[in-house]
Amino acid sequence: MVLEDDCVYVKKTTEGIVFLSFYVDDILLAKNNMEMIQTAKKWLSSVFKMTDMGQARYVLGVKISRNHSKKLLSLSQVYK
Repeated sequence: MVLEDDCVYVKKTTEGIVFLSFYVDDILLAKNNMEMIQTAKKWLSSVFKMTDMGQARYVLGVKISRNHSKKLLSLSQVYK
């Protein structure tokens, strides 16, 4: 768990790292190892009723953009 925020949990092993963050009834998983995220999703779905919505595009009003070829992730928030 990240001490500054009790809604963010981290699992770090020699194989990789997975971040689990949640807000009310939404969960966001981030990883650098696909096998670890599949394991986390399998465990979560065995304990909770959940729906996998695929890759997140927006989270709490923050837009998530990815450039897989350049291995870039960007976050932006535009107020109207």
